[in-house]
Amino acid sequence: MKGDLDEAIVGSEIIKEPTREERNAQRTRENDREKLASWVPKTDLGRKVKSGQVTNLNQIIDSNQKILEQQIVDKLINVKTDLLLMGQSKGKFGGGKRRAWRQTQRKKKEGNVATFSALAVIGDEDGHVGIGQGRAKETLPARDKAVRKAKLEVIRVRRGCASFDCSCDKLHTVPFVVEGKAGSVRITLIPAPQGTGLVAGNEVKKILKLAGIHDVYSKTFGKIRTTFNLAKATMDALEKTNRRLE
Repeated sequence: MKGDLDEAIVGSEIIKEPTREERNAQRTRENDREKLASWVPKTDLGRKVKSGQVTNLNQIIDSNQKILEQQIVDKLINVKTDLLLMGQSKGKFGGGKRRAWRQTQRKKKEGNVATFSALAVIGDEDGHVGIGQGRAKETLPARDKAVRKAKLEVIRVRRGCASFDCSCDKLHTVPFVVEGKAGSVRITLIPAPQGTGLVAGNEVKKILKLAGIHDVYSKTFGKIRTTFNLAKATMDALEKTNRRLE
């Protein structure tokens, strides 16, 4: 059997080998667990989380406490990450294709200096989500910065079953119609019955999925190809799900 095959047959079962993205994600989770084990808190909130005095992320968010250490979020929830496509590939065959890195260049004495930007979204698929943007001279440091900022900006998302066509009483959609905006982008999230799925663009789907939203209708207006504003508008809409709790 060739070594470049993605599947291996063991007995009567076909075992699919993990992709490069899955291997990178697994490696990142292992590194995060190692860092969390050796974490020495520098803030009072971090020490309370480390000692077990604070065990719920909602307790921190509801009290409007500022999260200054990403390990606080890692300790309290099962964090999953994804990258939003905000860049564009260059070249004869890749021109116009969306990618996770946005590259910019600055003219200096030594020549062109490239900078990479990444937009990350984190969540636990159970009512918590955050986005963050990172910049660096290389792609991986930019991704790490984006993930760290996303963890520090995590918000709580209220969910429910609010569609007239559904009465399952499960937390699968937004509790009522919410609208978010950022720049020229406007997005409206509408409750949907169970089984509808996420009727939204691919980048909005990533945010809603990590927030724990499984069914929703959406309407967007403005320059939606600007991924950063689209993500900010989506987060603005999700944050407004908590307004009627006040």
